Amino acid sequence: MAKDIVIGLDIGTTSVKAVAFNKHGMVHYEAEVEYPLLTPQPGWAEQDPIVIEQSTLQVIKNLVLGGSIKPSDILSFGISSAMHSLICIDKNGNPLSNSITWADGRSTKQAREIKDNYGHLIYQQTGTPIHPMSPLTKLVWMKENNYNPYKQASKFISIKEFILYRWFGAELVDYSIASASGLFDLHTLDWNSTALTIAGITKEQLFKPVKPTEVITGLKSHIAKEIGIRNDIPFVIGASDGPLANIGIGAISPGEVAITIGTSGAIRQIVPTPKTDKLQQTFCYAITDSLSLIGGPTNNGGIVLRWLRDTIGHEGSYEELIALAKDVLPGSENLLFLPYLNGERAPLWNSDIRGSFIGLSLRHKKEHMIRAGLEGVIFSIYHVGQALERLAGSPQKILASGGFARSSLWLQILADVFNQEVQVPVSHQSSAWGAAWLSLYGIGEVNSLEQIKQHIPMQGSYLPDKKGNEKYQEMFKMYKDFSITLNNFKSK
Repeated sequence: MAKDIVIGLDIGTTSVKAVAFNKHGMVHYEAEVEYPLLTPQPGWAEQDPIVIEQSTLQVIKNLVLGGSIKPSDILSFGISSAMHSLICIDKNGNPLSNSITWADGRSTKQAREIKDNYGHLIYQQTGTPIHPMSPLTKLVWMKENNYNPYKQASKFISIKEFILYRWFGAELVDYSIASASGLFDLHTLDWNSTALTIAGITKEQLFKPVKPTEVITGLKSHIAKEIGIRNDIPFVIGASDGPLANIGIGAISPGEVAITIGTSGAIRQIVPTPKTDKLQQTFCYAITDSLSLIGGPTNNGGIVLRWLRDTIGHEGSYEELIALAKDVLPGSENLLFLPYLNGERAPLWNSDIRGSFIGLSLRHKKEHMIRAGLEGVIFSIYHVGQALERLAGSPQKILASGGFARSSLWLQILADVFNQEVQVPVSHQSSAWGAAWLSLYGIGEVNSLEQIKQHIPMQGSYLPDKKGNEKYQEMFKMYKDFSITLNNFKSK
């Protein structure tokens, strides 16, 4: 097995995963360590960056020990992380603040004001929708509220940058993480002066943007010893979880669409040139010098299933919960669910909007509510997909990943709503495999990103049902009308 293991490290919102693959995409071993989300005030969503760093060290240690991986077996590490995190650090790299996550809503007022005054200009230049998820709006909140960590900070960075700085002393940020900050220019691939002025910071307070294939070496010896690896193993900086999920699932060429649903969800496509429009319904993030990612995220994926479980009082597994809905016909007997439990990002970009059941009657039971919840999440993805189609054309191929891909019912709903075949890989860890492959590309072990398509073991596919699609098209028309009405009401 000498030098046949490549490790994908995926630093997510609720946990960090480490997955050891062979060079053909087969999983050798995987490990996961969870960490808490902190809500010190209503609408705030933070995490302790030191806890995340320690969890990341622990997950690598668990992987190496649990997978009986020898240090000499490891070719490289590739790194994925969630977007939009923001940490204020001092000149020694110590955190002055918690990591403020994408789910934090404290800057809702600032986002609205920026959108009113600069929205179209900033969006066209950065590709990041003006929304409280964005570090740009969080920085403006900090400035306007005299937030002490902001006033004392030497640098403003993401969680991935924080870890790499503490482990290697590297002051680097990959293009896609930089791009999701709202501070990065899609066209120059450098920090945007207008956005920096709005945020009240300087270019010198940010790390240097680099390509996702940037190789980082020189892991600090005490860290290497603690987690049981060599300190000369190359780490490739990688990208954010979005583009890496596309790469890891093989959705790289024009027309290839990736749909991922975990706690939240997204639909994305890689394109050769940046694409934005006046409607500002989708994001556009740089990946490399010649590739960008367009698409849109929904706040409400698996979180809907968790809410249904808790509300209904189901004490079994999620699989058992979903099984309750398997005999309910498509459309849930005309019960419609708007899944905006946590506000919404694409295509509405309204953090104040909230969810609703529409059409609830005495004949509806818990199984109808469960199925309507599953359908509502897919309708949300389909709604974003219509905006994506306007920019990039009709999808030619749909690939699914994330926790929802374990549910045959949910995948069939997806196929029926989109009226297209849905292909599913064996491994649900697409972001980790994308990061691992990018590391192989960065160190010269493989020749291209596209070559990964030959190394993605596929589980199978789901074909659309004509009657199901007809019913869902009828339901989606109502879904879209109600969503627009509710959005307009909540925007007043």
